[in-house]
Amino acid sequence: MNVRHRLRGEATMQESRCSARRPAVWVGLLCACVLAGAPPRMASGQAPPYVPSAAVPQIHPLPSLREQAAEQQRWLEKRLTEVLPRVMREHGVEMWVLSMREYAEDPVFWSIVSPTTFAARRRSIYVLFDRGPEEGVERIALGGTSQGGLYTAYRSSRPSARGESGELWGDEQWRLLRELVEDRDPKSVVVNIDETHAFADGLHAGEREALERALGPKYVKRVRREPRLAMDYIAQRIPQMLPRYRKIQETVHAIISQAFSNAVITPGVTSTEDVVWWLREKLRELGMTTWFQPSLDVQRAGEVPEDGPAVIQRGDVLWTDFGVIAMGLRTDTQHNGYVLREGEREVPEGIRRCLKNSNRLQELLLEEMVPGRTGNEILGATLARMRGEGIDGTVYAHPIGDHGHGAGPLIGRWDNQEGIPGRGDLVLRPSTWHSIELQARTPVAEWGGKAVRCRQEEEAYLDEQGKRHWVYRRQEKFHLVW
Repeated sequence: MNVRHRLRGEATMQESRCSARRPAVWVGLLCACVLAGAPPRMASGQAPPYVPSAAVPQIHPLPSLREQAAEQQRWLEKRLTEVLPRVMREHGVEMWVLSMREYAEDPVFWSIVSPTTFAARRRSIYVLFDRGPEEGVERIALGGTSQGGLYTAYRSSRPSARGESGELWGDEQWRLLRELVEDRDPKSVVVNIDETHAFADGLHAGEREALERALGPKYVKRVRREPRLAMDYIAQRIPQMLPRYRKIQETVHAIISQAFSNAVITPGVTSTEDVVWWLREKLRELGMTTWFQPSLDVQRAGEVPEDGPAVIQRGDVLWTDFGVIAMGLRTDTQHNGYVLREGEREVPEGIRRCLKNSNRLQELLLEEMVPGRTGNEILGATLARMRGEGIDGTVYAHPIGDHGHGAGPLIGRWDNQEGIPGRGDLVLRPSTWHSIELQARTPVAEWGGKAVRCRQEEEAYLDEQGKRHWVYRRQEKFHLVW
């Protein structure tokens, strides 16, 4: 019997340098255009902006919560109708089942539900079944809502004590899942179990046991694991997200610029901890939050104070690691500042050279981030070129987007420059965002030869053709406190 006739269905729809003064990220784009004789085709919203180096970054207030939700819902619909079918077919997945309980959500959950959904229901089971290019992917919710019309959401066949249709739960929910699967008879059923990739390991042990009982021996034999499905769906960005993400990233630059200025720091008085909490309060004021406590430290003539929060002094090199959450999108940014000594008018040459070295390392990394290469291949090629140019540095870039340390290939770790088994073996794909995170260590003559570390992190994206661009721009000069 077709299960639609048995239970009530809530039917619902669904630029690397080409010249000494060009940003490094343009190299793959402009040089490739010259060779090809034609400009690259990019989707709307993907073209990189021209941001003058002297332009002061601005804070872009977020729209109202209602407007934010509407914009995020449009992103979700685009992802479910365009990205999801593409990745399912790429990996040969006919049916994908995601089962989870309240507060034990699968990592994929946040990428498939509306911005007004904050947790799974008592139990939420999502069945995604590909009926082919003509009919598309069928999206069914057994428990929970239709997510604004993007899923067919089923309710219980028995009335609640209030006389309304109750929510699916327990045996009834599992029986309905079994009938759905039998009715569609997929050749395989993909579930999220994987010991290497957390984004594809969202099926909890208890849920797995219950799910297997519900499927029965016939369909348990058809269960398979395809970790690339969850990771590629989460990782792929749609062009419509980029304009908003660019504004968020510019806002991050503006906040850091203010934090590393006399508006916030009084040399000899303000501590690093004071600045950290100023950053947190600024985010609250803007209706944003963070996915980790901001870090802030100083380097003082080659030394880093290690006895807790330090009072910021003249001559200090400042550094922050600052990650923002806004409209479900994460940023991850590391910038450097300098506190002028009495009588100084600019940052000492030895310290400026450090930032130039880390900028050059950014260029090398972006040039090596060619789609189709693994994270480990990119890491090895970048480090070889770095050493060839005499730069002392490390590379530890990662994907970003729905999560801070996002789904996709790792390109090194700060504590491992030999390659990352598993996560580093993943292939770089177009239409993805990445935190270009690294550091260069440079001896400073003004510090008696002691070294300064310039740690930088900026968001970059690969467009649909795989060309690399900064989301907003990178830091090329130190923030100044005078």
